Amino acid sequence: MKKYELTDEKKQIADRTLFRIRALKDFLDVTVGDLGGWIESENNLSHSSYSWVSDNAMVSGDAMVSGNARVFGNARVSGDAWVSGDAWVSGDAMVYGNAMVYGNAMVYDDAWIFGQGSICTVSNIGSRYGITTFFNRKDGTIGVKCGCFYGSIDEFAEAVMNRHGGNKFAKQYELAIELAKVSIETRKEGE
Repeated sequence: MKKYELTDEKKQIADRTLFRIRALKDFLDVTVGDLGGWIESENNLSHSSYSWVSDNAMVSGDAMVSGNARVFGNARVSGDAWVSGDAWVSGDAMVYGNAMVYGNAMVYDDAWIFGQGSICTVSNIGSRYGITTFFNRKDGTIGVKCGCFYGSIDEFAEAVMNRHGGNKFAKQYELAIELAKVSIETRKEGE
């Protein structure tokens, strides 16, 4: 059984026509009749999982959203991008090209993921032995998400110094920052 249908409500984005979706069954926090976001075709959103596109979010091209993934807010997923697992893409984030967002990943605010060179994740570092994610932002700078910290790479470096001084955790983060600077291909929106 299908979990959603394309409505007659259309939105033209460049040369693509997107359709608002409507839920045909209840699942998770989605109720029959709920209007969702916008997709170009049923190839963009799986019927066999709990994935969902809501709000003003748009999925187009050969992009696919599956698993328990959610795309919401004003987020855009396009090209050959793939969002799956328990991943969330939200805010004004853009995921496109051959980018893959999966697992428990969260891409949000002004993140701009366009392929493998636009994100770098380092795990099991710092005082929490957690995951630190560096990513390209729409303005061409590098953003950081680490625990409850979210901001620019420069703000992160300052926060690390203030919290850890020169201890072993600071050194781990400093190495991660250097890795991100040489690994992430920064590009401004529109380039």
